[in-house]
Amino acid sequence: MSKTSRGCTGTELFILTYGTLVAQLCEDCKKDEDINKVLDKMGHNIGTRLVEDFLARSNIAQCRNFYETAEVIAKVAFKMYLGVTPRVTFWNQAGDDCSLFLEKNPLTDYVEIPDKHSNLLYSTMICGILRGALKMVRLQVDIQLLQDSVKDNKITEIRMKLMRRHKAVCKVEKEQKYSVGT
Repeated sequence: MSKTSRGCTGTELFILTYGTLVAQLCEDCKKDEDINKVLDKMGHNIGTRLVEDFLARSNIAQCRNFYETAEVIAKVAFKMYLGVTPRVTFWNQAGDDCSLFLEKNPLTDYVEIPDKHSNLLYSTMICGILRGALKMVRLQVDIQLLQDSVKDNKITEIRMKLMRRHKAVCKVEKEQKYSVGT
């Protein structure tokens, strides 16, 4: 990770900015559910753009299955962007459903959620980022924040369930399909 001119890493800057963003949303929104939706949507938008940077910087090969995808997310993406490596566990029999456990969630450092925000899902932006990034590599994944370490939990648990794998349609195939009848 590169340091900014003031000695702060990109990750540290993101964490500090994120806390300020959530605090502002708490002032602007009346309901925690509205804050959660905004954080998820912002995360989704970040994820759709971040995936290009990730693929360029990581130089990884295409994953063959969802198990490999989850491992790359945990061991490469989280390490690259947040400096942590979650455990990937609790796989179902079909291999399309698992949990990411963050023993240390850097987003929650120095954070205390006021009692009036008991339904705030502080780390939900991570879910949106994952969903957006996976969408860009043609995976439709349901992602939920099951436990958040900022809420008296010792860990953050993110559940990922592969819903659908979209097929890549080659541009030439599309053109051939539509030009046949002309």
